[in-house]
Amino acid sequence: MQNNQTDEFYLRYYVGHKGVYGHEFLEFEFRSDGRLRYANNSNYKADVLIRKECYVSESVISEFKRIIEESEIIKENDSKWPAPDKIGRQELEIKLGNAHISFTTSKLGSIHDVQSSQDPDGLRVFFYLIQDLKCFVFSLIGLHFRIKPVN
Repeated sequence: MQNNQTDEFYLRYYVGHKGVYGHEFLEFEFRSDGRLRYANNSNYKADVLIRKECYVSESVISEFKRIIEESEIIKENDSKWPAPDKIGRQELEIKLGNAHISFTTSKLGSIHDVQSSQDPDGLRVFFYLIQDLKCFVFSLIGLHFRIKPVN
């Protein structure tokens, strides 16, 4: 897949569950115009919903595209991945040029969950891509905003 700046690009990731503390989740979304939206909701110890939105440069979008393309997640299929359960769910949707994928699986606690699945190779691609994307997003949010816990 060529890295073309005019390719349509969209990425949304969600991980969450509903439990004792209500609906707790992490979600972020990127669009081809550079808009990054981030939300993190944890009701643990009366934490509040954190919502942030910013715009990133074309080079940041290019880097996201590169990470996605090199992961080869577009070639994967989630049909044998663990279904969402009471522990939680993860969703990943990507539109990159003419490719459009949407995956749903359970929350993965560790690489052991990946290795014991019916599709460890495909789920491993997903697992490591999500780690890379989350690290990148947390870095961007940290650079754009100073999030201080309230005492």
